[in-house]
Amino acid sequence: MPLTPQAQSFLNVVNQLPKTAFHRLPDMQAAAEIRRMHEERPAYLAPEWVSMHSVQNLSTDHQNPIPLRVYTPINTDSALPVLVFYHGGGMVIGTLDSYDTLCRQIAKQSGCIVVSVDYRLAPEHKFPAAVEDAFNALLWVSKHAKELQADPQKIAIGGDSAGGNLAAVVAILAKKQLTTPLKCQILIYPATAPHADSKSHMECANNYFLERETVLWFHKTYIRSDKDREDFRYAPLIAEDLTGLPPALVIVAQYDTLRDEGVAYAKRLQQSYVKTTLSEYKGMFHPFVSLAGILDEGKAAITEVANTIREYMSME
Repeated sequence: MPLTPQAQSFLNVVNQLPKTAFHRLPDMQAAAEIRRMHEERPAYLAPEWVSMHSVQNLSTDHQNPIPLRVYTPINTDSALPVLVFYHGGGMVIGTLDSYDTLCRQIAKQSGCIVVSVDYRLAPEHKFPAAVEDAFNALLWVSKHAKELQADPQKIAIGGDSAGGNLAAVVAILAKKQLTTPLKCQILIYPATAPHADSKSHMECANNYFLERETVLWFHKTYIRSDKDREDFRYAPLIAEDLTGLPPALVIVAQYDTLRDEGVAYAKRLQQSYVKTTLSEYKGMFHPFVSLAGILDEGKAAITEVANTIREYMSME
């Protein structure tokens, strides 16, 4: 189907704006510019802000502390399930603040505590720094769950785009190292492949918000060398063994450069006997969930995420 009227109206405006060729700038200059643009997005584009019982800014107790933001939706004496969430941004942009409203919505609708992770970004911190922070944050939440009034037996992970990549990778790492199995993994248009060469990367290369040139620049900025592309922690799609992973919800968008690698990863999970729901949002583009303030499908996707978390957290 074509872009929805809401999506088309938004892209008509975006595509008339001057474009910055980030891939032609020095990495640090490009990163500073794209971060500035990301943080200056109008507030009305984001999901609706909702109040929480409490919001705490904490950090892990590792040698290199990882900033966390803990969203507790309700006041209760009972331990709540917890979702560890990794934001998107190509491993280069994204902050706790820029994902604040999305985390609030997920916490409110799912009834779970959400722990948002402020992992280290490239180019200052190349691969695998983000992976190390993502996994260490999960271990910290598991260890300190009771202090957060969370149930250590009911932990899930999730993320969007680059954060979906981290969630997929952490799920693989956790299978071997986490004592209690994760309840589920939420992968919202995840980046999973070592190269940006799929059909959707070519079909959606231009004018669909996340352009292929930007994806290539994110790849180049994050890796130390092409050798990193052979590591499943960079590209979970090439992991040898995906059996035994937690159930997954994989959300993709029809007009997204990352669509095909999300679909490919969902199919690999299914072939590995992992219970997996693949949900494609027709007429949408990347990153429609973060634009739930103006896109009805973004609102629907947040509700799907929350309902999926509720479903798996209720299972014994």
